[in-house]
Amino acid sequence: MTRPSSAKASPLKSIFIVSSGNFLEMYDFMVFGYYAKAIGATFFPAQNESASILLSLMTFGAGFLMRPVGALVLGAYMDRHGRRRGLLLTLALMGVGTLSIACMPSYEQIGIFAPLLILAGRLIQGLSAGVEVGGVSVYLAELASPNNRGFYVAWQSASQQVAVVFAALIGLALSYMLPPTEIASWGWRIPFFIGSALLPFLFVIRGMLQEDVSALEESRPDMKAILATVADHAGVITLGALMAVMTTVFFYMITAYTPTYGNSVLKLSAPSAMTVTLCVGLLNFAMLPTMGALSDRIGRTPLLIGSALLAIMTGYPALAWLTSDPSFGRLLGVELWLALVYAAYNGAMVVHLAEVMPARARTAGFSLAYSLATAIFGGFTPALSTYLIARSGNPAMPGVWLSFAAVISVAATLLLARSKQKAFRDRPLPLGSEKRDGKLK
Repeated sequence: MTRPSSAKASPLKSIFIVSSGNFLEMYDFMVFGYYAKAIGATFFPAQNESASILLSLMTFGAGFLMRPVGALVLGAYMDRHGRRRGLLLTLALMGVGTLSIACMPSYEQIGIFAPLLILAGRLIQGLSAGVEVGGVSVYLAELASPNNRGFYVAWQSASQQVAVVFAALIGLALSYMLPPTEIASWGWRIPFFIGSALLPFLFVIRGMLQEDVSALEESRPDMKAILATVADHAGVITLGALMAVMTTVFFYMITAYTPTYGNSVLKLSAPSAMTVTLCVGLLNFAMLPTMGALSDRIGRTPLLIGSALLAIMTGYPALAWLTSDPSFGRLLGVELWLALVYAAYNGAMVVHLAEVMPARARTAGFSLAYSLATAIFGGFTPALSTYLIARSGNPAMPGVWLSFAAVISVAATLLLARSKQKAFRDRPLPLGSEKRDGKLK
């Protein structure tokens, strides 16, 4: 396994460089979620609006199905060839998917090929995203010292919040510059073109990544060896995936789904829902590193269990209160509360997941665990929430899904705490070595 080189880049510079491409990955996913209604009308015309939105959100979720594939293939590539080359490759794939969606002709122009090609673009994005979070998180975990690892790794998630804020700002600007009819017709493409235009700049930044070449040359496990290590640790990877369920479900509920939920379900104005999303991103940006640092002081497990219990107790009641009398103020209050619970959990979860992965396949193992959670649970949260509301007629039903995700994760956290997996606490582990005497934090 390669380690970040500290000789040429300061820690803060490395955090900025490695997180830059992570920004684009999340920006693209947020934009798709924000404009699910317009994308549905453009590429998935149906007899009623709800069906069109559901098809659009299902396509949003389908991209996550490729994440486990990307986690294995691209994660193994990173573990063998280094973080820098792998992260540049993921950025290129994400750019291809973004540009294809921005330029795609509508259903009226090319018929059935439109939704099929949009799906292909989402699958390419999902493939690259499958290892993006893992690659960035592992890089930051290996860069940090044991007493600040939570703080460092939390910047992976914090960079995603910058994307949430940026996408929301663009959405707000468009809502004031263009009438809703023009946004639905063609204006929704503008954020995708903006994302594509950022790609060369992000390539330059990520190309500055430094890597410990000597460590890379010492040991290069092939795909077979990496996959064998992943198979040998299937138990901890499975528990890691279940532990990540709450993070992925909460994240896509409070970010990607909020504009659609606020506008289509609560009947609030599009700018109001987008403003709430903007506030959620700002709060998370501040709280994620704070909670990561707190986990360095008090340990990962107390934060994981405490925040999951809060989610179980408040998920449905919070949404029931919101939907009893929908308003901008109530939506803002509920979303900020859910964001705080998410930040407390995620600030400890991401670094914990990196710590318990086997050293020889840390990127592949982390990415696979996180991707499975996203593919099976988190990515389909907007679509499932829409379905539950339509099926039950109860607009607060997504709260049940939030609490259910928290039950799964707290159970996995407790089981993982009892396992014999060891954290790498003293220093970044070189490829091919395993720490034998660390204790799980």
